[in-house]
Amino acid sequence: MRKVAIVGAGMTSFGEHFALGIKDLLPMAFAECAASVDKGVDKADLQAAWFGSMGTTDGFPSGILADSLGLPDLPVTRVENSCATGNDAVRNALFGIASGAFDVALVMGADKLRETASKAMLWEWEAMARDMAWDYPLGLVAPAGFALHLKRYLYESPATREHMAMVAVKNHRHGVKNPKARLRFEITLEEALAAPTVVTPFGTFDCAPQSDGAAALILAAEDVVDRFTSRPVWIRGVGLGLDSVMHQHKRDMTSFPSTVRAAKQAFAMAGLSPSDVDVAEVHDFFTGVEMISYEDLGFADRFEAHKLLEAEVTSVGGALPVNPSGGLKAKGHPPGATGVAQCVELFEQLRGEAVNQVDGARIALAHNIGGPTAVSAVTILEGPTTHGE
Repeated sequence: MRKVAIVGAGMTSFGEHFALGIKDLLPMAFAECAASVDKGVDKADLQAAWFGSMGTTDGFPSGILADSLGLPDLPVTRVENSCATGNDAVRNALFGIASGAFDVALVMGADKLRETASKAMLWEWEAMARDMAWDYPLGLVAPAGFALHLKRYLYESPATREHMAMVAVKNHRHGVKNPKARLRFEITLEEALAAPTVVTPFGTFDCAPQSDGAAALILAAEDVVDRFTSRPVWIRGVGLGLDSVMHQHKRDMTSFPSTVRAAKQAFAMAGLSPSDVDVAEVHDFFTGVEMISYEDLGFADRFEAHKLLEAEVTSVGGALPVNPSGGLKAKGHPPGATGVAQCVELFEQLRGEAVNQVDGARIALAHNIGGPTAVSAVTILEGPTTHGE
């Protein structure tokens, strides 16, 4: 397999883009991505595209990407894998280039959640899932499904709701500096704990906001990287893990096996370990999910994630900053775009260009989990100064 690097990255802001359709957001993200390529890139350089999207009211997703970018001859593959969609799109594009089928590929993710009222969207998800799981018709959509895990985790571990609130406070603080983030304001621990309950143990500030947005990456094989940049960010490892979508089949509600499996694959492919990671973008659709994921990704021992928060290890300035972008919690969460946007953030971190820069970042990790909890994707990146050492 050939080595593959990210040579360009860009994204729109995440938010309520009521005046913009997905056909507007895709060109915006692509334009910023193309502008970030040091030596320039032409549309003619692109040989294939992978498009991560949960769905769109504008029509056929693959055709929308090709039409909106003015690339009618480009082969486009749509990827949909719940909240792991974006990082799975990166994974598939990596394999397309590493195999030798293509030299240069585009990866994009985009969604327009704010076109659909929340109640209507939840009903559509229930209808989609009713034939494969009993829990959706009973109302166990994402907040309730993840809440089952956190209730048990808080019961079995020393962690408390205060530790969940620490995740919210941290990610809001990080998001203030990010001009692309949706919720650019700080909150206090007391405000997080006093917020209205969504579903126990989640309050309003434990939940990421539905958002619209798009993100883009340009990937290139090692043979042609020098045509585009002298500062590539290398994709060292990828992993995709699965687990049962139905809660009655889960033996342990305090861990997400899909994340454990995805991380094991990615670290094995990269020849690295969790201790090598300098900065991470970790799935915090709900604050407690970030906390459990510290353990599943190998950043903390079992039931000791709370210690990282108490010591501010995962804050910018700590030994392992997590979600310097603000995470899903502050930045927002258009599912198809989120994993791609995580890689945009980490591309900038590893090149020393991030707005909330982590000093000395050399190895980075992106992680998403969805389903809810049935699928996880992990991507490990390496900065330009370390490749080949």
